[in-house]
Amino acid sequence: MRLVTFIYAEQQHTGLLLGECVLPLAEMVKSSGLELDVSTVLGIVRSPKDKLNALSELSRRAFEFRSAFIPLSRVKLLAPIPHPVRNVFCVGRNYLDHIKEGLPGKPTEVALPVVPQFFSKATHAVNAPDGDIRLDASLTSKLDYEVELAVVIGRGGRDISKAAALDHVFGYCVANDFTARDLQRRHDQWFKGKSLDTTFPFGPAIVTKDEINNINELKIILTVNGELRQHAQVAQMIFDIPAIIEYLSAGLTLEAGDIISTGTPSGVGYAMTPPHYLKVGDVVESHIDELGTLRNMIVAA
Repeated sequence: MRLVTFIYAEQQHTGLLLGECVLPLAEMVKSSGLELDVSTVLGIVRSPKDKLNALSELSRRAFEFRSAFIPLSRVKLLAPIPHPVRNVFCVGRNYLDHIKEGLPGKPTEVALPVVPQFFSKATHAVNAPDGDIRLDASLTSKLDYEVELAVVIGRGGRDISKAAALDHVFGYCVANDFTARDLQRRHDQWFKGKSLDTTFPFGPAIVTKDEINNINELKIILTVNGELRQHAQVAQMIFDIPAIIEYLSAGLTLEAGDIISTGTPSGVGYAMTPPHYLKVGDVVESHIDELGTLRNMIVAA
């Protein structure tokens, strides 16, 4: 399933993304007689397994409900979970080349981190897949981009082993961890520079894990105004998804609907020579194979 949240006729809905159309889930569920609250994607993620299996099975017959399809051009996509209950969990420095590019002299030999570097982004950073990114010149002159794979937890838990980790994954999204580099450094930690409003667009849909044959094979690409800046493969992560979940859940309870952004590859603006920070009018496109594309414009706050 490809679950979306969208605005249509001034009302918020959940739906299935089907190519260039969306199918409102309320219409499909009502027609089928399935007893499931589909008013929010977060509620769906938190539904009992048997209900989710029934919805998944029903989604395979989506074209039986084609009379309810709405062209994508007539809706406004929001983040699939527009209002997360908790901060977004994030992993820093999870691609070797990204670590190298941030070091003076860019050495060829670098010691790998022993454990993942975790931080979080505040909930109001969440933005739509095509939402504008605010650039407040009074706060930052060094706004940067970071395309990332986001993981949505489907079954909560604590002390989750790597062997069991993927059983706790609901699905995947494209995300971008826009970052105010000067704030990040000025405050001597990452939270403030990572948490400005609008700086975490994600989506366009939550793609359930059964839709993806091998998550590690997916390519990650980012362009700025059409210029290729980042290009990598999920398999290049230092800590893979099971390892991230094992480390993060150690002594810390994960909940259904939690979002984990897994780190960015090399090619960020601050590491270029000279640095290339984002400016008003820039268009950033973040793409991951099989998951979709975000398209975000930088606007003056």
